[in-house]
This record gives sequence, C-alpha cells and structure tokens, in this order.
Amino acid sequence: MIDPNIKLEDVKNFSEVNMISHLGIEIIDVGKDFIEARMPVDQRTKQPFGIMHGGASVTLAETLGSLAASLVVEKDNKHAVGIEVNSNHLKAMREGFVYGRTTPIHLGRSTHVWEIRIQNEKKELVNISRLTLAIVDRK
Repeated sequence: MIDPNIKLEDVKNFSEVNMISHLGIEIIDVGKDFIEARMPVDQRTKQPFGIMHGGASVTLAETLGSLAASLVVEKDNKHAVGIEVNSNHLKAMREGFVYGRTTPIHLGRSTHVWEIRIQNEKKELVNISRLTLAIVDRK
C-alpha cells in the first residue's frame, strides 16, 4: 500500500511544471490505498465541440494510477511505467470540475493494475479507466 508517511504536499510536488499542472490537475487527497485529484473542464481540457476531451480523462486517469504506483514500489530500486490504459467515457462534461480517484486492483511484483473512477460534482460517473503498469528496475 501507499507509504503512510507520504503527505499530500509530497504528492503535489509531482505536479509542478509538467502536463499535470498544464491541465490544471490538482491532487486533493492521498490515503493508504487511494489518490484523489480534480481537474477543471475548461479551454485546456475541452475538445472543439465544447465537451471534455477524452484525452483529458485519460491523462487524469494515467496521472492518478502512475502516481499511486510510484508511491507503492520500492523507490530506490524500482519505478512504474504505464503499458496499457483502458478508458470508457460515460457522460459528457461541459463545465465545472471532474474528480478522479484511483484504487489498486492488483499490486504484483512486476505489474500493477489500478482502477480510476472519474465523477462530476454530482458524483455521477463520467469515466472509468483501468491502468496497467510494469514495475521495472531503475537504471
């Protein structure tokens, strides 16, 4: 599970000056078996038709699953790299925020599988994703 000594501020440091910050993704909570974040539905995350871009949902999902996996593996010798993401877009979003929460399905020695549920402000399911990561040696 996620190291109980990890603090929310430690996880937020992963979000500086990269795609996470560019899309406005904000890590809002971390626990022993989950990470939560929110993402705005605005000009950065919408497609030309005015609804949230599917790629933005996938980015939020992969961000959450990858961050969570990186907090579970042996940090000095291993790291997690995404190898497959499956994402089902269930409800269109035009404005507001979406909230993602990742929880583990499988935490193996060489692979992890994380589920990511993305909901709107009314707690309606907008997207459900599954991320598979390879746990590899640091070089």
